[in-house]
Amino acid sequence: ELMASLRRKLQALWEERELVLSEARECAEQGEQLEATVRDLCKPNEFERYMMFIGDLEKVVSLLLCLSSRLARVQNAMSRMDGNTDAEEKQSLNERHKLLSQQREDARDLKENLDRRERVVSGILAKYLTEQQLQDYRHFVQVKTSLLIEQKDLEEQIKFFEEQLENLEQRIP
Repeated sequence: ELMASLRRKLQALWEERELVLSEARECAEQGEQLEATVRDLCKPNEFERYMMFIGDLEKVVSLLLCLSSRLARVQNAMSRMDGNTDAEEKQSLNERHKLLSQQREDARDLKENLDRRERVVSGILAKYLTEQQLQDYRHFVQVKTSLLIEQKDLEEQIKFFEEQLENLEQRIP
């Protein structure tokens, strides 16, 4: 019953992932349309700033999500430590925790810098775009970020349930 329940949960997650991927494709199309508009209206150096911001947005958000996920896994492993955990493993987990915490702080600094750059890009775009186009741009940035977060969350959940199912299948003949 547990295995059947896990399979149903995985199926639902896979379907949800397909919906999110479909939304991501629609968002990418909107991004391409917006890119063409910005290319047509802005100066080349302003367009380059816009493109760098959009490219860095995905990279920084993905980096933050990845580091947070890895840090959570290390924290979970640390919470399972007990008197039987050997000193070498404890030290390794503590070192990884420290390193990942520092990397996540560095990534947060990158995100703050990215937020400042977004305000600069918004200011540039405000000179050229209509109010509706500017709202479309802001909506695009917000949706792109949300979809990245949602995709990563779904991938983590799928991975977790696949591992649970695999463990059960190995233990139950």
